Amino acid sequence: MDKTIIFDFDGVIHSYTSGWQGVDVIPDPPVPGIKGAIDEIRDAGYKIVILSSRCHQPGGIEAIKEWLDKYEIIVDAVVRDKVPAILTVDDRAICFDGNPCELLSKIQNFVPWNKWVV
Repeated sequence: MDKTIIFDFDGVIHSYTSGWQGVDVIPDPPVPGIKGAIDEIRDAGYKIVILSSRCHQPGGIEAIKEWLDKYEIIVDAVVRDKVPAILTVDDRAICFDGNPCELLSKIQNFVPWNKWVV
């Protein structure tokens, strides 16, 4: 299998501290350290593909590519539809552990990393 990793964009690569401003408005800097992590993952032989809800709207893919260029973050593709991958990195996901019994509770109590109270 191809060593592809899908990355979500907002909240994973783009810090998304200002929230949604529009499909082609991406005002915030990268998540601290994400550029180095992506470089390290690519250097290890993985292909990085960005899949974002922005990609389903006109101008979304182009806006992401321009933002990536601005911050010199290199990825292999920005796509509209999910591609085969060995895993996904997303700030709004629950890792299924084989036990469906606690899924509703996990869904109802889910909090993305940037909303954690420390």
